[in-house]
Amino acid sequence: MTFDDLLRLLHVLGAAVLFGTGAGIAFFMAMAERTRDPRIIAHVGGIVVVADTVFTATAVVLQPLTGYGLARAIGWPLTEGWIVLSLALYVFAGLFWLPVVWIQIRLRDLAKQAVVRKAPLPPAFDRLYRIWFACGFPAFAAVIAIFWLMLAKPDITLF
Repeated sequence: MTFDDLLRLLHVLGAAVLFGTGAGIAFFMAMAERTRDPRIIAHVGGIVVVADTVFTATAVVLQPLTGYGLARAIGWPLTEGWIVLSLALYVFAGLFWLPVVWIQIRLRDLAKQAVVRKAPLPPAFDRLYRIWFACGFPAFAAVIAIFWLMLAKPDITLF
């Protein structure tokens, strides 16, 4: 395996982790919320926060590093249109991911508080959950667009 091959492998694995962890987190959090059971939501919310920290945050940091290394090793200029657009979409997705992390922590905490008080989920939970849910769509669309750009490498003139 060449160094280029290793970088490609790490970059593809990182992309798979970002997309797969995001999809898994969204699925499990949505399924937990559907139960309306604060105990289940608090438990799943705790796992979601850990998964986002361990997997997503790590991949978020490593993805640009492997992408940069790969571009340099192959000889792609970083001003290549599809690379610039990929990076812009990466930042766009990140702008939705950062508040989602905070919201997940709040959702977990609100569910934990409801468990302790033996009370139903407060209205703030539902408001935050709707925002969390809505943030997923543009972020996932951006990640899918990045996958397409990485595969198709279209000739895009930006400058």
